[in-house]
Amino acid sequence: IGASWCGPCRAEMPHVVAAYEKYHEEGLEMVSISLDNQKENWVKAITALNMPWTHLSDLKGWQSVVCEVYKVWAIPDNLLINPQGEIVARNLRGEGLHEKLKDIFEGK
Repeated sequence: IGASWCGPCRAEMPHVVAAYEKYHEEGLEMVSISLDNQKENWVKAITALNMPWTHLSDLKGWQSVVCEVYKVWAIPDNLLINPQGEIVARNLRGEGLHEKLKDIFEGK
């Protein structure tokens, strides 16, 4: 969960892209949810940051339903959800994201 105007979100994206490239073939799927208000900025960021997965936004910014449902108070935020729909980790950054994914995919 992030936004095109969020500096920390953009700074984190190379880690997320690397994780996707490493584990997508093994079953990792990603869905990005944007808290943008303007579609043009959101779409430009998807291309500029090389994010080849599914993207969603209701273009309502902090009023987005995702903020209420998942109690998002700050971004970037992420949730790792297992095939059973359970949140197994949240708000991982950089190496923390890579370590958790390694445990999940290589610790099978």
